Amino acid sequence: MYQSYFGLAEEPFSIAPDPRYLYMSQRHQEALAHLLYGVNAGGGFVLLTGEVGAGKTTVCRCLLEQIPESCDVAYIFNPKLTVEELLSTICAEFGVTCPSGNTSVKVYIDCINAYLLDAHARGRHTVLIIDEAQNLSADVLEQLRLLTNLETNQRKLLQIILLGQPELAAMLARPELRQLAQRIIARYHLGPLGKQEVAAYVQHRLVVAGAERLLFPLALMGQLYRLSGGIPRIINVLCDRALLGTYAQSKERVDRATLKQAAREVFHNPAAQPRSMMRPLLAALLLVVLAGATYQLLVQTRPQAKAEVQAAATKPAAALPDVLEWPASYPLSRSHEMAYASLFKAWGSSYQGGDECRQAEAIGLRCLTARGGLNELRQLNLPAVLLMQDRQGNKFNATLTGLDNQSATFALGDASRAVSLGAFAEQWSGHYTLLWRMPPVASKKLRPGDRGPDVDWLAGQLAQLHGKAAASGKGQVFDAAMMREVKQFQLAQGLVPDGAVGLQTMMHLSVAADKTVPKLHREQGAK
Repeated sequence: MYQSYFGLAEEPFSIAPDPRYLYMSQRHQEALAHLLYGVNAGGGFVLLTGEVGAGKTTVCRCLLEQIPESCDVAYIFNPKLTVEELLSTICAEFGVTCPSGNTSVKVYIDCINAYLLDAHARGRHTVLIIDEAQNLSADVLEQLRLLTNLETNQRKLLQIILLGQPELAAMLARPELRQLAQRIIARYHLGPLGKQEVAAYVQHRLVVAGAERLLFPLALMGQLYRLSGGIPRIINVLCDRALLGTYAQSKERVDRATLKQAAREVFHNPAAQPRSMMRPLLAALLLVVLAGATYQLLVQTRPQAKAEVQAAATKPAAALPDVLEWPASYPLSRSHEMAYASLFKAWGSSYQGGDECRQAEAIGLRCLTARGGLNELRQLNLPAVLLMQDRQGNKFNATLTGLDNQSATFALGDASRAVSLGAFAEQWSGHYTLLWRMPPVASKKLRPGDRGPDVDWLAGQLAQLHGKAAASGKGQVFDAAMMREVKQFQLAQGLVPDGAVGLQTMMHLSVAADKTVPKLHREQGAK
């Protein structure tokens, strides 16, 4: 929900074990080094333990990206298996052929042994990784030990890596498993992040996700460390919830109260529920929240908006209707035709009926049909046909022709109607269609390093947005400075700030710089 609001390309605090987000603290570096050593060693067991959420699986995924080409790897992530099921799974993971319907442990072992000998003869190294290994039974662990008996005169044929919670180390300390424990050639316990590492961890993940501003003040890092205990997964969940709460409150960055409230909700403190900052979002009224968030943001950031709010408070309650209804004088079946007639009229053209997008192309326009939110409509700033629904459940099309801080204006039938933002958000399905003018470019995507007429157009648009004269001459280069300008524009428009200019960025640039196109709202002084 909050990616566009904060200018992020993706979720920075997902709990998925994505190696790109691995913050290599000293502990994580040492853990990865132990695993790499084990992979290149001559067989036996490698043990990596750590608290829940410490990052064991993510370190392992990082290992898989660095594993030598000569290695064949099998990864088992559900080890609650019997001995027969484990051996069958190993065969399946390595592609070992066994007789159909076999349930014999000896036959499985013979098949695996033949496979390992063949792999060794071909210069291959075979590695078995078992995640959540604390769930292995003693019988299965003993069978794994027996598998490491398969060897040549020079080396063992199977390397086994066990990942598990701290209780796995306690299991292996039992007397009956001492033989397995003696075959562990490398072991490491991955502890939590230190207080100083928490700040670096948070910033690392935000940078990978594309953040270009500080969303978590450094002053909050001590509080975050105390709440999370330095466990990366808990940090992720807390930060994700805090960003969502910050977004819901239309704030620019996380503050102490929002982080504290996020902790109450993450750790399920029932006393926090009545004033939960997530309630409007979790109630699935996303559109209402978007409308309110945008409105509150304007109130907080524009001094004149406060005066507008005060002025609005003095108006009669009935000044704005709380529902948009299709006029009874026209059948609902005509809403599509009449809505597009209004849309084309706004562009100085007439709608002939039929395929509206094909007709748009005939007059040099493009058609965009999508689903979004109020913020998106504000940024695009173009008239649009919206799919609405009244309180009786009847669906109809209406043309949005104006949008300000308090109301939305529609061409509805042959009349113009204004409605409050709250009512608008409740009735709008999120679907919209608008028309826009394709800029005079040949490329579908402009990237740093490009040059030519398309880049000249881009430079002119950026200069116009900043009220500057376009650089004279042609042959400009899409250089680092221009990319920074593009990123700043994308960030301001709620787009992914990747610095490349695709169709979406072209559309926003074209609309923002073109003073002749119909718009939902115009800057003061524009005609």
